[in-house]
Amino acid sequence: MLTAFFSQNSRTVITVAVLLLVTWFGYSDLRTAAFVAIEPFFQWMETTWFGVIGKTWGPVFAFIQAIHLLGLAVLGGTVLAGDGRLLNIVLTDVPAKIVVDRCHRVFVWALIALLATGIFMACGVAMKIYYLPVYWYKMLALVAGMLFHFYVRKPLLNHDIDELNPVVVKMVAIASILVWFLVAATGRWIGFSG
Repeated sequence: MLTAFFSQNSRTVITVAVLLLVTWFGYSDLRTAAFVAIEPFFQWMETTWFGVIGKTWGPVFAFIQAIHLLGLAVLGGTVLAGDGRLLNIVLTDVPAKIVVDRCHRVFVWALIALLATGIFMACGVAMKIYYLPVYWYKMLALVAGMLFHFYVRKPLLNHDIDELNPVVVKMVAIASILVWFLVAATGRWIGFSG
């Protein structure tokens, strides 16, 4: 019975295990050693082309930041539309499967835009964010959001949504909204922390 549970829920178990491992790591002594070990990488990031452009050409950094925020808005819109449909709040006249699938396609492109522009912005202020605890909280939230979306939410919703337990579908939708809200909130907190 235990093997049947793990085979049916392997992605969920792996996601929970990774999150527990990261949480344990965050409170262990290994965190300090790892933090010191990655400082040269952040120093190197500031010397890359992205880092030099981000530090010296303010308008370019502002333009990339605007694209980053637009990507965040699109990603947030896809999360609210897809999960809002799962909660039967929005787009109730369209089948849930169609809304979820179309939102997922746009979500992936928005996530790619967010990651690409985020890397550019991080290179421009690498040493600043290295010392900001909220940056590390955002990275943890982002990894949790991506793991949840691609290893829990998407595989679950690949099945016929009407055949799934409605409580599970609603819980997944609420969890998805909350995790992506946490990513956005911690990202905004970085702006207030600098």
